[in-house]
Amino acid sequence: MIYFDTSYIIKCYLNEAGSAPVRRLAESSEGMGCSLHGRVEFWTAVKRNVRERLITAEQAAATFRLFQEDESNGVWHWFPVETNSVHLACEKIAAASDMVFLRAADALHLASALTQRFQEIYTHDRHMLAAAAAFGLQARDIIAEG
Repeated sequence: MIYFDTSYIIKCYLNEAGSAPVRRLAESSEGMGCSLHGRVEFWTAVKRNVRERLITAEQAAATFRLFQEDESNGVWHWFPVETNSVHLACEKIAAASDMVFLRAADALHLASALTQRFQEIYTHDRHMLAAAAAFGLQARDIIAEG
């Protein structure tokens, strides 16, 4: 199983730059995992695409249906946001260099991946890519790796 953050999950459903290599990676994996808050981030990302008129409301509804079907089929494995993950995120934030840019959702993703014993995560988020080392994780972006 591999850990996808929301920037990769969304590429599995919407045609964005970098979607093709992310989909190939997803198809070749034995499943994808993500912190449960990534599910909410996915929903808001789809709605952002509607708001920005990149997709229609009908396309968003179809995307939500496909996503839920994939969930039902076990494509996505959601890791709970537990107290120990939140405390771990806070500890890592406190210990990180003041130059590390950490957003709360990114820290939760990184702590969740670490709690679930992942050694690497996949993301296209430049801030998460830079912050992963503060959590002792390898961050990969196959889009940038080309």
